[in-house]
Amino acid sequence: MSQIVDDAGREAETAEHPDDAGPGAETPEHPDDADQRRLGERLQRLRTERRWSLTELAEESGVSRAMINRVERGVSSPTATILGRLSGAFGLTISQLLDEALDHEVPRGADPDEARGVQRGATADSWTDPETGYRRRPVSSASFPADVTEVRLPAGREVAYPASAYAFLRHCIWVVDGVLEVVVGGTPTRLGAGDRIELGEPADVVYRNPGETGVRYVVIVVRAP
Repeated sequence: MSQIVDDAGREAETAEHPDDAGPGAETPEHPDDADQRRLGERLQRLRTERRWSLTELAEESGVSRAMINRVERGVSSPTATILGRLSGAFGLTISQLLDEALDHEVPRGADPDEARGVQRGATADSWTDPETGYRRRPVSSASFPADVTEVRLPAGREVAYPASAYAFLRHCIWVVDGVLEVVVGGTPTRLGAGDRIELGEPADVVYRNPGETGVRYVVIVVRAP
């Protein structure tokens, strides 16, 4: 069985400030809290569709049952590593796991940009790893045949993904700015701006920023034939 991953040790309790609102007033939901809740609901739906118990998903993903339960209830934000393990268990990319658009068809509005398939940068959603500050922003839509994601990794940080996150997928990583060290199956490769690497057979992968400034890179994912 794969090693069980849990980030309960880094989870911090959020202090409440009852004096900030008057008696009977409701505290508005923070956008990050809403995203966390929706991710939990999506994870629970995926598990229910497969008729998996929490224990079965824990065994499939290598993520602890307690951690999955906290994520599903929206009380804990998973790290990038945990997302990678969960997406691998469901046979999805991380973007597919995060993308609520896969659950329902969103009707097009009257905006000319939408009619032409244009998405402005200011409207693009992103997800940030609460532990490392690693931030991923989808470039392609859920209906596009390739999964294209822009990633920013702060200096001195690293994110690890298990081999299960790469099953049935082909990955190409292209560095835009900075220096990225990609460790595939224990073998490191250092990439600079303009360099790219294509991953082969599924293996554990670590993305590491050894530099003193942030690195920005693009990940392109397609289903293997």
